[in-house]
Amino acid sequence: MNRKALYVLGGLMLLAFAGFSLTSFKEALTPYVSYEEAQAAKRMVQVAGGLEKASGRYDEATGMLHFTLREAETRATLPVRYKGLKPANFEDAISIVAIGRYDQGTKEFEADQLLVKCPSKYQGAEVKKYT
Repeated sequence: MNRKALYVLGGLMLLAFAGFSLTSFKEALTPYVSYEEAQAAKRMVQVAGGLEKASGRYDEATGMLHFTLREAETRATLPVRYKGLKPANFEDAISIVAIGRYDQGTKEFEADQLLVKCPSKYQGAEVKKYT
């Protein structure tokens, strides 16, 4: 093989690797979406909101936590189901991020992970609740 052919082959391999890397990276991202978009999404997504008052119920026998998230701007609600330990200070949360998929059968967002932000003792009046 001559030198020019090796450069072309090396360039094509680099382009193929770059394309594969970009598509793999894009699929690994978990985007934040609205509740409406989460219900239509076929992949794992993140939704954020505040805990709707008195909506949380935890079944210790099954380890299942059911609650409703409320979007601040639109006031839309989304029922969420999470299997795992109930996060500490769950009822005091000022915001919750649920990562998972919407289950069309049960009409609930099935969360694999929860990120709960509770008010800090170092924060004052600037903490704004979603609900």
